[in-house]
Amino acid sequence: MLSWLLRSLPRFPLGQTWKPLNFSNPNFGRISASQTVEEETLPGYIASRYYPTRIGEIIKDRYQVIGKLGYGTTSTVWLARDMNCRSYVTLKVFIKATSMGHQLDNELKMYQRLNRASKHPGRRAIRSLLDSFHIDGPEDSHQCLVHPPLFESVWEFLHRNPIQRLPKPVLAFTLRRVFLALDYMHTECQIIHTDIKANNIMFELADDSVFIKSEDDELQNPSPRKELDGRAIYLSRELEILPGKIGAPVLCDFGSATLGSIEHSEDVQPDIYRAPEVILEVPWSYSIDVWNVGCMIWNIFEGGSLFTGHDPEFKAYRSRAHLAEMTNLLGPPPPSLLARGKQTQRFFSDTGEFREATLLQNMTPLEQRETTLEGEDKESFLRMMRRMLQWEPEKRGSAKELAEDEWICRQID
Repeated sequence: MLSWLLRSLPRFPLGQTWKPLNFSNPNFGRISASQTVEEETLPGYIASRYYPTRIGEIIKDRYQVIGKLGYGTTSTVWLARDMNCRSYVTLKVFIKATSMGHQLDNELKMYQRLNRASKHPGRRAIRSLLDSFHIDGPEDSHQCLVHPPLFESVWEFLHRNPIQRLPKPVLAFTLRRVFLALDYMHTECQIIHTDIKANNIMFELADDSVFIKSEDDELQNPSPRKELDGRAIYLSRELEILPGKIGAPVLCDFGSATLGSIEHSEDVQPDIYRAPEVILEVPWSYSIDVWNVGCMIWNIFEGGSLFTGHDPEFKAYRSRAHLAEMTNLLGPPPPSLLARGKQTQRFFSDTGEFREATLLQNMTPLEQRETTLEGEDKESFLRMMRRMLQWEPEKRGSAKELAEDEWICRQID
């Protein structure tokens, strides 16, 4: 709690600032120019789109880059020292602005709404945006977002576990935090996340010791790199796990978020997490996030996907196969939902019969799908799942209600 409180205070210079460190140690591994590494391995990679960040570089006369944390198709991510505030931050440096277009505008607008001062307990379960600005590259400007540094995602944490399932107490605490975050988003910010998955939930760190160690490692044992055409491509340095230093989970990535104050019927969510109203083009709202969490639980606790949408005929994801799986699990959808869908006629007859009856062969209720729990623990868990997995959005529990669900409380208390 203390570490969060300190990080939540306004970020003003603390008097004496940090001095820049010297990262000129020449004893680093040199990677052959012919070897493809990091972002170069991504399909469609074009070097000139990326800002040529260098370790030791000082950005905006404030942020000194001390190590590379990762990369993607639209950005690279770096650990940095905020010399003004004597703290560590994450810099997300995007590809050049002409390649990004207006893609980031929506995310920045969402952060403006999320960053408001609030006493809501879910406010601190959301990753903050500390700063944003443009930096000039060789060909164009690059948007840069500054965040508090985090450790790893739930997905990464999961795959370090040999059984690839979250322990019950970790699952319950993660769900409590996610539901508190969603309640804050839904009620105070009027935002729908639309993209909740294990990759977008990350763990905080209890203190700065992990970052201090990473900084010292970079000074003593510089990251291997490839020098080519005046730019360096560094190998990412993983933050080392220190016992007892993993903190609370926070909800991240608001690039797909949207306002809940307007009517929606567009296609959103990861395929296997799509809510029935999204598939049927029934006007949707905040409750799609609740459905999304219910589906995600299966991936992080049950060791598989609740729905796959895999169509045996097309050998790929198809909406009809996804609806068939929902029907196999929950029974047929109510007429009141079908009556509101613009796409209902594609999948159901006028009398509500599913048009692809051959896909309805394996009727397996939720009770049979759950195989890891027993007795009252299992019954309580299934009651929680049923509060999320309802055909009709209006019948799902709210994020606030689910944060206090009986099963969650039992695991935490």
